[in-house]
Amino acid sequence: MIGKLTGTIDSFYDGFLILDVGGVGYRVFCSAKTASKMPAAGGSASLWIETQVREDHIHLIGFADTVEQQMFGLLSTVQGVGAKVALAILSALTPNDIQMAVMSGDGKAFTRASGVGPKLGVRLITELKGKMGALGSNETMAVIGGTSPAATGNPAMEEAISALANLGYARIEAGMVVANVLRQNPDTETSELIRLSLKEIGKGKIG
Repeated sequence: MIGKLTGTIDSFYDGFLILDVGGVGYRVFCSAKTASKMPAAGGSASLWIETQVREDHIHLIGFADTVEQQMFGLLSTVQGVGAKVALAILSALTPNDIQMAVMSGDGKAFTRASGVGPKLGVRLITELKGKMGALGSNETMAVIGGTSPAATGNPAMEEAISALANLGYARIEAGMVVANVLRQNPDTETSELIRLSLKEIGKGKIG
């Protein structure tokens, strides 16, 4: 089985690209986010590969990094989610977005992806809960709520997220903004963290 391919980008198409490896053009299906990380045609690129063998075809699924590849594997365990739907989800949501959606029970987030309706969104939440441990992070746990400040190691982060949620902002999106502000200002106290987060929201970083 092919695990990784390195070659030259030949061309891009809707849902896949052609990677020239030693004169052989491989059709590699990928998410829009992975495609956006690739160089222009003629550039050198490496892709992690998932090989899917079926009775009527062999498909190569490519990923810019192993985190997206792992998330693809998790999505594929859900009933009704094939490679096409999994890639559509990964085109609309980052792995971190998916983590937070699952852990916060936000099934609606998955409906941003083409081909995913409300029922499948709920099924994704139900079947993926409990499978996110290997991909979890302190930031994610703070966003979902229900964890103590000690669990995340930063009580200011949880307090700021809660404050924004109380103002009417969606917790998952507020968490992304707070986490981003905190990365840039790691020693910020709660009141300042809230102020800076609201400033980011005012710039259109949320909504």
